[in-house]
Amino acid sequence: MGLSRVRAVFFDLDNTLIDTAGASRRGMLEVIKLLQSKYHYKEEAEIICDKVQVKLSKECFHPYNTCITDLRTSHWEEAIQETKGGAANRELAEECYFLWKSTRLQHMTLAEDVKAMLTELRKEVRLLLLTNGDRQTQREKIEACACQSYFDAVVVGGEQREEKPAPSIFYYCCNLLGVQPGDCVMVGDTLETDIQGGLNAGLKATVWINKNGIVPLKSSPVPHYIVSSVLELPALLQSIDCKVSMSA
Repeated sequence: MGLSRVRAVFFDLDNTLIDTAGASRRGMLEVIKLLQSKYHYKEEAEIICDKVQVKLSKECFHPYNTCITDLRTSHWEEAIQETKGGAANRELAEECYFLWKSTRLQHMTLAEDVKAMLTELRKEVRLLLLTNGDRQTQREKIEACACQSYFDAVVVGGEQREEKPAPSIFYYCCNLLGVQPGDCVMVGDTLETDIQGGLNAGLKATVWINKNGIVPLKSSPVPHYIVSSVLELPALLQSIDCKVSMSA
């Protein structure tokens, strides 16, 4: 790590600043209720939602080939057909998808303590939101959680040539803020994108948020620091800057 103070912090969005996984679970519960009460599905309702969850986790999205609404409606359509048999039911798939999506967005909020932390940090360093994913999906989340005003810049991977962990998107972020990679810290919950990307780009430090105490694979990228909550970040940044002062 270089001998300059931290000048900028890049934050991941999903499951770092907002509880995307929790919001998605709330959405799935609403769909289960719908399928059971309105369509009289029994245990099939949960099976369908489990299948969709698997499809979402394996999703490969190419913006040039399809729109995210079509792709995700198809996940529901396939899951319903795989579980229930019979003809495809696009209408029901759309109803499920839009209920899941709207419920999910309603529960994507920035906690008050996270807002306070970002406000305080921004007095000392520049803040940038760096999120992978489809442009429409990520912009809807950013709007839902009303986080844009807490950052000096927002970069969505789906709007760029390459996403995390490619170094190019990190260099683009540095240029936006007028800083060098060695001035910046990347904070995120995903080793393969957030941490690997920060390492690839030669950032000053990477901070992995490991809420659930996961033991990483031996082959996983190794972060400079591990915290269990994003709220531990201000103290950590202070200690990084103290090390710089002592070295100087």
